[in-house]
Amino acid sequence: MTDYGRGPGSEPWHPDDPLYGDAGWEGQQAAAGQAAYGQQPDQQYAQQPQQHYGPQDPYQQQQYAQQQYPQQQYQQQGYDEQAYAQQQYAQQNQHPQNQHPQHQQQHNGGWDTGQHAAMPYPGDPADTYGGPPPGYNSRQEADYYATPEAYPPPQPPGRRQAEPEPAPTEWETEAAKEGEETHPFFTGDDGRDDDGEYDDDPRETRRGGGSERRGKTKKKSRNGCACLVVSLVLVGGLGGVGYFGYQFWQGQFGAAADFEGEGTGSVEVEIPRGAGGYEIGRILKDSGVIKSVDAFVSAQEKNPKGKTIQDGNYVLKKEMSAASVVELMLSPGSRNNLIIAEGRRNVLVYAEIDKRLDLPAGTTKTVATKEAKNLGLPEWALNRPKVKDPLEGFLFPASYSAAKGNKPEAVLRKMVARANAEYEKAGLEDKAKSLGLEGPWELLTLASLVQVEGKTDDDFRKMSEVVYNRLKPTNTETNQELQFDSAFNYLKGESNIDISEQEINTNPDPYNTYTNKGLTPGPISNPGNAAIAAALNPTKEGWMYFVATDGKDKTEFAKTHAEFLKLKEKFDARND
Repeated sequence: MTDYGRGPGSEPWHPDDPLYGDAGWEGQQAAAGQAAYGQQPDQQYAQQPQQHYGPQDPYQQQQYAQQQYPQQQYQQQGYDEQAYAQQQYAQQNQHPQNQHPQHQQQHNGGWDTGQHAAMPYPGDPADTYGGPPPGYNSRQEADYYATPEAYPPPQPPGRRQAEPEPAPTEWETEAAKEGEETHPFFTGDDGRDDDGEYDDDPRETRRGGGSERRGKTKKKSRNGCACLVVSLVLVGGLGGVGYFGYQFWQGQFGAAADFEGEGTGSVEVEIPRGAGGYEIGRILKDSGVIKSVDAFVSAQEKNPKGKTIQDGNYVLKKEMSAASVVELMLSPGSRNNLIIAEGRRNVLVYAEIDKRLDLPAGTTKTVATKEAKNLGLPEWALNRPKVKDPLEGFLFPASYSAAKGNKPEAVLRKMVARANAEYEKAGLEDKAKSLGLEGPWELLTLASLVQVEGKTDDDFRKMSEVVYNRLKPTNTETNQELQFDSAFNYLKGESNIDISEQEINTNPDPYNTYTNKGLTPGPISNPGNAAIAAALNPTKEGWMYFVATDGKDKTEFAKTHAEFLKLKEKFDARND
């Protein structure tokens, strides 16, 4: 049987066969103006022309021949398929008039069934296709395949090919080359066909309007690899951003690592002068006192007095909380420093160093005398033969770390270095001559006298003017003698306020300002910044005398000798 149910006998074809009725089986059964097989009238137009004109269609002959000779059915099957294809093509293109000549040609060319030509069925009076088609003078003129420009003859379904697309113009080809993205990343084409497989040969052929492709093989997707790489890069980038973002958030808003409690054990740390919060924190962390620098800085900022932590040696504990460390460093009891007060003489400073370093008394004084030139004194302080102590005035008042195990020369070197820095900052070398002095050495000596005699900052400036006025060659009140009791006490190594006039007026020592004009050979103390500032900027009110009227803290000034005598009487009356 055929695909449509036709057997070797003379039974009719299946009504679903597209050629059903072409030979007249039921083709003439439809009334005029109606479509056969239940079709619309416009479909009848594609099927009825073969029933009316020209010699009998060989397709019709075959049908009758098969009814008489069933054995010829399979020999003529190829003809049936071709005739079927022609009929379909004619229906699709709606050119029914063109199919009859093609059928005749095929019959004459190779499908001889051995039957005599069948007589055509009588024409239907209602059939309007018996004459030439509208708009044509003859049926020959209406043949669409009679000219070279005509469509090619219809082909059987198995040999049909899709119509070729028109060739693109030159400008379209150039535009496609320049403007079209071909990379799979942009086009989204990974080379796979509809079945999910990769086509080795992009040139594909289609037969019968189908979708069959040749040469399909699987190929590794380069587009997939590119997407994977991009995804990994994006994931890695997002991960990195997340990590560093978290670290930034922790650094800005997160709590810093910190110990808890008051700590254990004991450790001594040295904080250098000028160290800020982060530097102090690093020192404490390296010593095992705190867990993190940030924790210490945070605790220091939260404490109202945190910024007042001074340099020096501190006795602390291991693994303390940052807040506890700040509290302890603000407590005087934690400091293990050697503190030098303003106006302190060197001899007292040497004794303090010996005690702090646990050295025999006099050790530091001996080192200072022998190593004075090697401890960092400035050039203008050297080669002073009349001075009692070349380091006097250079052990600057401040706090210094000095613990057991340190060497005295190391401690002295720190103090001298601090003095040099302070004096340079004050400008002693630059301003000495503008004040009528020979140089910075004399200015430092004057400041040391002011430091010892004065009690307050206001006293310092007035005292400084007294010194300058007495040093003037025009001074007829004291004849350029300073007459300071503090200088006599220095040479005596005492601090006696009650000195007899006979003793003080008969001692010829260069440090005795009662018997020698001008300044002492060198400083008599270690002045602080306030006294140095007063020496650089004295008052200009005409002060020439001063007396500590209460013998302790109160100092009064006078401009004339008569005023001075009144102040002296006040001083003498303090014991009455």
